[in-house]
Amino acid sequence: MDIKLILSDIDGTILNDQNLIDSGLKQAVVQLRQKNIPFVLASARLPEGMLPIAKALDILDNPIACYNGALIIKDLQKKNYSTILSHELDIAEIKQIISTIHQKFPKVSISLYSGAKWYVEKLNKWVKIEAEITRLEPIVTNISELIENRQTPIHKILLISDSNEIKQVLEHLQKANFSNSSFYLSKPNYLEITNSNVSKEKALRELSKVSNLELSETMTIGDNFNDILMLKLAGLGVAMQNAPAEVKKCANVVTESNNHDGVSQAIEKYVL
Repeated sequence: MDIKLILSDIDGTILNDQNLIDSGLKQAVVQLRQKNIPFVLASARLPEGMLPIAKALDILDNPIACYNGALIIKDLQKKNYSTILSHELDIAEIKQIISTIHQKFPKVSISLYSGAKWYVEKLNKWVKIEAEITRLEPIVTNISELIENRQTPIHKILLISDSNEIKQVLEHLQKANFSNSSFYLSKPNYLEITNSNVSKEKALRELSKVSNLELSETMTIGDNFNDILMLKLAGLGVAMQNAPAEVKKCANVVTESNNHDGVSQAIEKYVL
């Protein structure tokens, strides 16, 4: 296939279980650059959470899809990075969602993401785990007041607790029919909330349009349920061996796992 753009997930895909980058990926990206094929990262992470990976792969001049496409930027290394696209959450719905969590699920950890900033209500165990994974420090604040004062655009809400409680939260929020918000599990105990117009699939559409490419000329790589639509949409959807069976069924091909350099192997086999 004549692949001209690659969109790849990060966690469980280019990162192994020790959070180390696929050992063959940097060299593969060098070869992709020689062919003018951008390797684009797409993740639920905030911009600073993607910076070390983009820097290690030397792809800072490529677009980066943060918050699963709610914020697509370029020039990540600059303090005032360039915004290609921004989809923000509906304030009225977010106020209602946060109020519901406080009243019905008080043990759930709430994180709010705005551009490059990560806000939390307190430094609980879940926040500390996420900070250790991303190597970032959150800003402790009153989230309800932050939303009420409309001080900042909101790109993502992350709710964390044990998996059983998060499942209950998801079911409750889905029944409430928030038409402008989208809910999905990025992990069994991680519930992500973004604008309903946001998904990696839509990010792929928008990046293809900006790059004047056909979707048939794109390749996507992922390992989880929130990757399914982009795997189906691309000319070549590649699922990781470590992906759930349902995800692998939605891909065109399955590569090795994240612990066995599956991404660089797929690039070598299907693109280079």
